[in-house]
Amino acid sequence: MASTPGPRIKDIHITPIATVDPPLLNAAGLHAPYALRTVLEIVTEDNISGISEIPGTKDIDAALEDSKKLLIGQDVFQLNQIRQVLVQAFGKDSSADRGLAPWDQRKLVHIFSAVEVACLDIIGKVTNKPIVDLLGGKLRDRVPFAAYLFYKYAGAGGELGFGLDPTASGWDAARQKSALNPEEIVAQAKAMCKEFGFQSIKLKGGVFPPRQEVDAIFALREAFGPDVPLRIDPNALWQVETAIQYGREMEPVLEYLEDPVRGQENMAQVRKALKTPLATNMCTTSFEEIPRSIAFGSEDIILSDHHFWGGLRASMTLAGICETFGRGLSMHSNSHLGISLAAMVHLGAALPDMTYTLDTHYPWQSDEIIIGGRLKFEEGSVMVPAEPGLGVELDRVALAKLHENYKACGLTKRNDEVEMQKVQPGWKFEAVRW
Repeated sequence: MASTPGPRIKDIHITPIATVDPPLLNAAGLHAPYALRTVLEIVTEDNISGISEIPGTKDIDAALEDSKKLLIGQDVFQLNQIRQVLVQAFGKDSSADRGLAPWDQRKLVHIFSAVEVACLDIIGKVTNKPIVDLLGGKLRDRVPFAAYLFYKYAGAGGELGFGLDPTASGWDAARQKSALNPEEIVAQAKAMCKEFGFQSIKLKGGVFPPRQEVDAIFALREAFGPDVPLRIDPNALWQVETAIQYGREMEPVLEYLEDPVRGQENMAQVRKALKTPLATNMCTTSFEEIPRSIAFGSEDIILSDHHFWGGLRASMTLAGICETFGRGLSMHSNSHLGISLAAMVHLGAALPDMTYTLDTHYPWQSDEIIIGGRLKFEEGSVMVPAEPGLGVELDRVALAKLHENYKACGLTKRNDEVEMQKVQPGWKFEAVRW
């Protein structure tokens, strides 16, 4: 007996948005006052809606627009066929397409991850199952995340830019304050952990000379004690010798060291010299890079990201590969709202092993585009949605407002170097700095 076809795609809506982002610092420069995201909505012929959210750029938005004619009429259950159609149109991404910046600039992985999550949202609604069940089932009820600290200039972002909202209180006030030295980083960590209950801490480094950032790690250890795991991410800006020197100094206090150097061979050199596990979302970022990673011994932990690895099902494949080769698996994050967070939680709940808490930028964002407002953290964790599909629905009024932000802010792609030059004229991104 032939199987019954699934719902077919009738319409696709692509909405670029801009969400308020404070002036956070990283290896590539400075965050703009707004972070760009793109919201995809797929509607079936029987008017079932599925949604997803990806990092926004005008090029990926244009590619999504081009993909409409390929996707309309497709059966949402036939994700293998949908991927083949997109590969034929856009070609496969290469490692070089990722770029040198800390964020990923590949096209196909973004397009397919957006389409896949929206289709899985629909499939979940059709089958009356949450997405975690479509990934093999729930292994935990709550998914734990880490406090993600940033060096930053004072400022609230958005229309305020470097200005402050004097009416803000609690974490909303703390999020505006400068964090340019170890004392201010500790203050930021205390405020964030008080608000969200995080049980582990990550510092985004690569901003200041290593000595200053290592001092911040030891200041965090002193403030939080040995029971709170610490990690630091210099975004591959250190030389091998620098990474070994400071990596050895931090061995007593680090849970893992993320991307201290650039490239798999350099990572392997550092890995051999240190006892601390190395994690990456920069040197091993695609399936084609895994064989060399295994051959070199480049890292202990791969930080997956369903936006960059080609979707949720591909991330489960990655989990199996990591299990086979003795790699840990955790999760990378970018500036995101609740749709992406819900997808991350479903994936996190399905992963066979979760040794390390996941990354999230969510505390740094104040806007939201889902009904009911921002998702809640309890003791640093998010409850896995039990409703069918993603378990979140679009707030169309909020979406329209953030789309107006997009049109008004004038940004069309992320460029932290340009933003940094507004503060430090002539500043240039360097792939390796110290």
